[in-house]
Amino acid sequence: MLTCKKTYFDIPFAHRQHLHDGHCSFVHGHNWDISITFACSDTDENGFVVDFGKVKFIKKWIDEHLDHACIFSESDPLAQKIIASVPEAWKVYFVPQCSCEGLAKHFFSVFDNLVREHTNNRAWVVAVEVSEDKKNTAMYS
Repeated sequence: MLTCKKTYFDIPFAHRQHLHDGHCSFVHGHNWDISITFACSDTDENGFVVDFGKVKFIKKWIDEHLDHACIFSESDPLAQKIIASVPEAWKVYFVPQCSCEGLAKHFFSVFDNLVREHTNNRAWVVAVEVSEDKKNTAMYS
C-alpha cells in the first residue's frame, strides 16, 4: 500500500461543545487544518496515489460545507433555537459530535466516500487529521 497526504489550511468555522462545563460551551471559532492521508494498492498512470491537481472536489466540499460555517452536534438541544433566532446569520453544518475527534471521524467518512467515487475505488482515505488553531489535533484512521 502506498500513501500520500494533503493538508487544507486555515479553514474558518465555529462550533459549540454543548456538554462542556467551561467556555467551550459557547459558540466560538477556530482556524482549522484538515490533513487527509490517501492510499492505494496500484498507482494511476502517473505513479500517483491521487493526483493533487484532481482532488479539487475536496476543496469544493470544504468551501461549500465548512468555510465560515457553524458546526453543531446533532444532539445539541439549543442548536435549532440559536439558528432560528437569526437564520440569515448562520451557515450551519450538523455532525454527530463536533469535538475535534468527532470532526476527524465524520470527515473521514465524507472524504473516503468522495475519493472512492472520484477514483473508481482505486484510492481511498486511511486517515484524517483535524487541527484547531494549529494547537490541538485529533486523528481518525
